[in-house]
Amino acid sequence: MDSTSAVFLCFATLFISSVISISDHSLLVYKNCANRTFTTTAPTLTSLFQELTAHSNQSKFFKHTESTDDDEISGVYQCRGDITNQECHSCVNTLPDISKTMCRESVAARVQLHGCYMRYKLEGVDSDYSGKKRLLHKSCGEGGGSINGGVGGFEEMRSAAFGVLESGVVSGEGFCKTRYELIDVMAQCEGGLGGCECGECVSSAVQVAEEECGGSLSGEIYLAECFLSFAYHPDDESHSDEEQRDKKGSDGKKLAIVVGGAAALFFGFIFLLFLKSWGKKDEY
Repeated sequence: MDSTSAVFLCFATLFISSVISISDHSLLVYKNCANRTFTTTAPTLTSLFQELTAHSNQSKFFKHTESTDDDEISGVYQCRGDITNQECHSCVNTLPDISKTMCRESVAARVQLHGCYMRYKLEGVDSDYSGKKRLLHKSCGEGGGSINGGVGGFEEMRSAAFGVLESGVVSGEGFCKTRYELIDVMAQCEGGLGGCECGECVSSAVQVAEEECGGSLSGEIYLAECFLSFAYHPDDESHSDEEQRDKKGSDGKKLAIVVGGAAALFFGFIFLLFLKSWGKKDEY
């Protein structure tokens, strides 16, 4: 599949209702907290949080650095490409409290929710999420596929879906969400990551998914600068067949109504002609 087709699939899917509800955007996926903490209170961190959340109703990606004579803290947030700015703001707005609760006064942290993430670090601190392709979190669903003899051709279908995904993020400004046959796939790179670099990051995530998740029917892979998710929906095939049968049945009924109506009009017309002709005979 060429890149143009892949991009069309990705953006066409943005008009389809999201599987994840709005309320689920703020569900925690994972968190990484540095062991080292601030020796004193961190007003600079509070200012950073305020600056980041203030921009979240205008943009889905934003970087900022807060500096004082003693500290310099850099931070970034990003929202998923398929949610609105309002949903983005709602999601990001929950991140500071979650970070403070779970990571306390860590000098570096990353909190990932379903709809957004935020990370920050104190200047000079080595964080656990350094390295663009570093694996931060993975989640593999129930087994299946050809490895376990569950779903014939599943891995081939998933590989093809991943191929569409890799093409889509390169030409689709770092975000792609689409369906290939019975598999939903989604990927996103951190804002500012170039097309080729984004494609390489997603390719690395694909490799991790194939190696770590094996024949799992669903999974999520989070690297430092990109993530991907996939989910197999076998029930949709039967639903699709039912819809086709319903559609054919409906079309058949419509055709019968049209044909029946046309026949009634035809015979009615003949009957009127007969009456008219009979009336003329009576005049003579």
